[in-house]
Amino acid sequence: MASYPSLHGRTALVTGAGRGIGRAIALALAEQGARVGIHYNRSEAGAREVAAAVRQRGGEAGLFRADLADPEQVRGLFAEFEARFGTPDILVNNAAVFTRTPALQLSVEEWRQVVDVNLSAVLWCCQAAARLMLARPEGGVIVNLASGGGLHPRPGYELSAAYAASKAGVIMLTRRLALEWAPRIRVNAVAPGIIDSKPRPMRAEVRDELSRLIPLRRVGTPEEVAAVVVFLASDEARYITGQTIVVDGGIFPH
Repeated sequence: MASYPSLHGRTALVTGAGRGIGRAIALALAEQGARVGIHYNRSEAGAREVAAAVRQRGGEAGLFRADLADPEQVRGLFAEFEARFGTPDILVNNAAVFTRTPALQLSVEEWRQVVDVNLSAVLWCCQAAARLMLARPEGGVIVNLASGGGLHPRPGYELSAAYAASKAGVIMLTRRLALEWAPRIRVNAVAPGIIDSKPRPMRAEVRDELSRLIPLRRVGTPEEVAAVVVFLASDEARYITGQTIVVDGGIFPH
């Protein structure tokens, strides 16, 4: 990964950083010199492992627990982060829940859970971060994790209507906030495609089947998504805002 000196001395908060793509993002930001707040809700063991990995590499990390679907807990999260690390320079909204439930089977409870965590919580976190970032001259950077499935429906790539709609909402929210908060805060999104981000690697037969759908003929890695997030968080991307960068090996039409 390229070196981005602008991250040295910066503080970053990564939501859902206890595993998968969030874990890779937290580690990548720390490797580039950022002090990292590692948020989790249920993945405490994973979050502690990520924090330990950051410290073993000479970085600084802190653990922060909150249910992001609860606006009150979001406010508490940012108050705690500010008390310990100061105003965040970088916010990465990664936390999400995933479902493949068909539309006809979606319950009111499941729909609300997906939208609350994947979309509403992104707004609550953006609001909390922006209030702190806008109070100082240097502003800040926000990167939201969307999904290729929020851009285009694709046969053979099964997603719940709730998940796809929530991620489409993240993309439009990103564009709107970028307009409202420019030039003080840059807001961008990253839309991954098929990423092998589970604690256990994909079974070989599943990987092979999915790879045949992808023009680059392989699934992606969390580290490849993290590299794009680090770029957007850095001063190398200082003229980029309101954009959605797709990291999908070409599977979705752009």
